[in-house]
Amino acid sequence: MGRIIGIDLGTTTSEIAYLYNGKPKIVKNTEGDHIIPSVVGLNENNILIFGKHAKRQLTLAPGKTVQEIKRLMGSNAKVKMGDKEYLPQEISALLLKYLKQCAEEYLDEEVEEAVITVPAMFNDLQRQATKDAAFIAGLKVERIINEPTAAALAYGLNNLDKDQKVLVYDLGGGTFDVSILEMFEGIMDVKVSRGNNALGGKDFDERLMNYIFDEAYRLYEINLKKGDAAVLQRVKEAAESAKIDLSSKKYILYRL
Repeated sequence: MGRIIGIDLGTTTSEIAYLYNGKPKIVKNTEGDHIIPSVVGLNENNILIFGKHAKRQLTLAPGKTVQEIKRLMGSNAKVKMGDKEYLPQEISALLLKYLKQCAEEYLDEEVEEAVITVPAMFNDLQRQATKDAAFIAGLKVERIINEPTAAALAYGLNNLDKDQKVLVYDLGGGTFDVSILEMFEGIMDVKVSRGNNALGGKDFDERLMNYIFDEAYRLYEINLKKGDAAVLQRVKEAAESAKIDLSSKKYILYRL
């Protein structure tokens, strides 16, 4: 039997981990990245590409690239990539298969099972769609764990000597979850997990995009909303970049 890995199948990025000497260790892909964009695409030769390679072509080839598929999990909505339409779990399966291959190359052994994290408020259909995607990718799902619960457990394992109650926030690209963890006498008890499946970094990006649209029209009378897919993708990338900068740098703001 192969090794069990842990997969955080995120809206915007995904990660893989495994236990090494009793402690979690992050898996890197062949490019040396441990944080992998959750993007799937077809290159100019219609060969599947993933991660940062797929993300790079979002602007130039939006019709051959799919991102943020997690928000459609559990629905029958189809997305088009190239000349073919896919269900959400089919796109997720492609990404999971790539993550499985990354783990096998990194560990130099076969990987057959996985623990996969999902948002706390994922319903039964969304959880089943995640399991279906894993099955298509050749993975047996050992367990589905709520994302904030996984974060709470990770914290608890490093603080078993403390008696306390902890509120764990998990703000991702597409969801926002919290868990309350109670720790006493070396025991960890997750009391409750709740969340919002429609609130995350993606929504911050959209707010910033709308601001850019409004300012472009106010200052230059240019309606960027009517631009083609490539223009909209460039605005989205600019909004995401601005969000990251605003989160980590100090600015003096001037009113125009």
